Amino acid sequence: MLTIVLIDDDPISTFVTEKLISKNVKEPCQFYKYQSAKAALNEIYKIKPNYLFLDLNMPEMTGWDFLDTFDTAQNDAQIYILSSSVDERDINKASKYQVVKDYLSKPLIKKYIKSIFN
Repeated sequence: MLTIVLIDDDPISTFVTEKLISKNVKEPCQFYKYQSAKAALNEIYKIKPNYLFLDLNMPEMTGWDFLDTFDTAQNDAQIYILSSSVDERDINKASKYQVVKDYLSKPLIKKYIKSIFN
């Protein structure tokens, strides 16, 4: 079973992402959803997700703060930034994080899902 963590303060975006992955990935998936990056950070090492989808612009702790705090030695999740920002500076900044596999723009689409999960 695939374990997938969705970190986004927008519950509609999380709902859409979960439904799209569920419909298009053949393997069974277990989802953990967080509206707070800080809350996710407290549980992430116990969950040990295969995949993590991270929004950037959130209150309290941003996606950038999460990435700066996240300990890759304790977790080998494939991290994808899923953001509504198409700012070139964000895309360039994301590429500087070795742990980030790709920068995807919201909403997640079938084409992205196929490339991630195949």
